[in-house]
Amino acid sequence: MDPGLHLRDVRPGDVGAYSRMPCDPVMMAELGGPLPREGMAAKVGRDVADAAAGTAWIKMIVPAGDPAAVAGTVSLWTHEMDGEPISEIGWMVLPEWQGRGVAEHAVRTLLEAAGDDGRWGAVHAFPATTNAPSNGICRSLGFTLVGEKDVVFAGKSLRTNHWTIDPAAIRTG
Repeated sequence: MDPGLHLRDVRPGDVGAYSRMPCDPVMMAELGGPLPREGMAAKVGRDVADAAAGTAWIKMIVPAGDPAAVAGTVSLWTHEMDGEPISEIGWMVLPEWQGRGVAEHAVRTLLEAAGDDGRWGAVHAFPATTNAPSNGICRSLGFTLVGEKDVVFAGKSLRTNHWTIDPAAIRTG
């Protein structure tokens, strides 16, 4: 399902959208609680730099026909976990856009691009074990459930489901 969206790189002007997502207690309930607003401008700056350098794909989900609006974010980046480099995907969708297929479409779109690009290898996702919608997206897109894993996000330990997928297989899956 294409809910009429496209992805674009994060921009310096996205501070407002960033503040609406990780600073919101409801949106961050599965991620250990809201982050402080005063750190959002610096976070956007780091993300813009990473996106410009190509070291991470940090995309804003934008409704077709309204380029000033933002429905959420989807990102792909690499980091080290348990002493090994991994590629991880994560997403957030604002409440007014939830339940419309927005996140699934955005995750699929980014995974297809990663499969075409070829440099990311296996992609991992770590939704909280209690986050039924995000776990459902992983399931519906063909991720494989590896098991449960404790991960640290914003200094807080979270119990997550560890999912993985070969992005090259997303088009054929």
